[in-house]
Amino acid sequence: MTNVRIGVMYDRDWAPEGLPAFARRAEALGADDLWVVEDLGWNGGVSAAAVALGATERLRVGIGIAPAPLRSPALLAMELATLARVFPGRLVAGIGHGVPEWMAQAGVAARSPLALLEETITSVRALLRGEKVDLEGREVRLDGIRLVHPPAEVPPVVAGVVRPRSLELSGRVADGTLIAEGHGPGDLDRVRTLTDRGGATPEHTLTVFSFACVGDDPDEVSRALHPHTEGHGAWLGRPQEEVFTVSGTAREAAGNIEDLAKAGAATVVLRVVGPEPLGQLAAVLEALGRPGSGV
Repeated sequence: MTNVRIGVMYDRDWAPEGLPAFARRAEALGADDLWVVEDLGWNGGVSAAAVALGATERLRVGIGIAPAPLRSPALLAMELATLARVFPGRLVAGIGHGVPEWMAQAGVAARSPLALLEETITSVRALLRGEKVDLEGREVRLDGIRLVHPPAEVPPVVAGVVRPRSLELSGRVADGTLIAEGHGPGDLDRVRTLTDRGGATPEHTLTVFSFACVGDDPDEVSRALHPHTEGHGAWLGRPQEEVFTVSGTAREAAGNIEDLAKAGAATVVLRVVGPEPLGQLAAVLEALGRPGSGV
């Protein structure tokens, strides 16, 4: 069995008050990770991560992703350090460019998105290590900032990016790369080539989000996935049928995860669509031979 972490996303459209119970049930089923979303107008990623961490005992929680333009690096580092001290070893911080249209709506569009992301990630990581940060960058300015309570166990900071120059940047400055839904095993070779070009170390991890729908009726699975793969295909610039998913029977879905793991994914995060998402998660975990204690 390929050694890969299995995560589940708490979808942005689900009400935040349902998060604690969902997190506890995902943990009981044997999931390794739960990832929360920070999209403009939906939920706050740091607060959602705090809710999920507080509701569970073992589950690792990822923030996917904090938009750099919306977040002061100093404040983001303070928030992450607080969570990492209270819940050591259980946090992953994802940071990305943010959707340009949303950043413009919020009045925080960056002059140089690449510079902003690089300066944000490098300064956040340095602050989490307990370093004093002086930075006069193109987008970020910090004058002698140091955390009073840096975490003893520094959480990994990963970059949620898609485009080639951003992937090279991720390899240069982040602990790992978070790969958006729709990317399959073949895409991971390209991602690794670009992150390596940026200077990624062998420890640089790949975390893959994937739409997931598990069921025995292929027509029902296809109908549930269709609006998601259609929209994401347009965003990725590829035909809908080339949008990779973890789907089909539980055994087929487990095979999809194994394919991602063999291509280099350290973590696969399922964005489950269709009815009974936790039931679908349980079926996949059982097919992978790692069921937990049940719901």
